[in-house]
Parts: sequence; structure tokens; C-alpha cells
Amino acid sequence: MSAWIRMIDDDEAGDDLKDALKLARTPHGTVDNVMRVHSLRPSTMRGHVILYRAALHDDGNTLAPWLQEAVSSYVSLLNGCAYSFANHWANARHLIDDDERADTIEKALRAGRPGDAFSGAELALLAYARKLTLEPGAMVEDDVRHLRAAGFDDGQILEANQIIGYFNYVNRSLNGLGVTTEGDVVGYYAENSTA
Repeated sequence: MSAWIRMIDDDEAGDDLKDALKLARTPHGTVDNVMRVHSLRPSTMRGHVILYRAALHDDGNTLAPWLQEAVSSYVSLLNGCAYSFANHWANARHLIDDDERADTIEKALRAGRPGDAFSGAELALLAYARKLTLEPGAMVEDDVRHLRAAGFDDGQILEANQIIGYFNYVNRSLNGLGVTTEGDVVGYYAENSTA
């Protein structure tokens, strides 16, 4: 079972769902469970696809793609979301393109000690991700000022904020519906991979 609720297969889909499924298809031609779990409500599938691609795969983003994926993975670890971690750590590992460095980062993130693998601006970004994920009500303007002082511009801070916010949303959605990677193609897609 790949989710705790019913998911509609392509051959059972009505026109509205077929349209949403078309939007959600991966480069492999499949629809990952993270999107298919919306099949009972095609409008939320559409919204999810659009939000995901805007947050993580927009050509206007200037944060390094590997760092976007590392932040996504860290948030997913903090939330205990095996689904998102499996997909986005595979993406990060691919983009890092250095197994030894990727192993060091993964070990540090899993241990909750990003300072073992990161420093400077990257470590500041991971600290922001941790606080926003675990203590959202404790956020203060100094958290943003600290990112600015570390070298991020306001556009990059917004990018990071949206990625962190998106993964907090999707991790809760996936965990709350028992979505697994069963039947998915896990890992790196050249473009528009899904959560």
C-alpha cells in the first residue's frame, strides 16, 4: 500500500483528474505518490505541483540547486519524513557530485549537527531552516538579519523561506496520509522532480 487513503489510477481518472495528472507527470512519464495522493481532489494536485515547482525548480532561483536540495533534505529529516528525504537526498547527492562530501553532509544532517559539514552562510541557512521548522513561533527579525549578514540577499532569503515552508507543508501531508515511495522512481530527475 502506498498511502492510507485511496488513490485513483490513470485508467479510472475522469477528465479533470486526467488534466491534473498530465501536469504532475515526471520526466519518466509517471506520477509520484506525493502528487497522486491528491487524486480525489484534482484542484489540490494542481496547486501542489505549481507550488512545488515555484519553490524548488524555478529558473529565477539563485541559491545553488544542491543547497536547495540539502535544505529540503534537512527539513525532511527534522520532520521525520522518509518520503521527502529519500527523494531529495538522492537529488542533493547527485548534485553534490562528490560521494565523500555527500557522505559527510548526510552524516552531519542525520546527527542533527550540520556544523560538522557546513560553515558560514550555508550553516546560517541550515540554522534558519531548523528554527523555522521546529520553532516557527519563535522567529524574529534578527533571524533574517543574520542571513543577510551571512551574505544572502533578500531574494535568496525568500527562496529559502519558501523551500522550508513548502517542505514543512509536504512532510506533514505525506506523513499524515501514510504516503510511501512504493512504485515511485526515487531520485534525481533532470527537471521538475517531485517531493
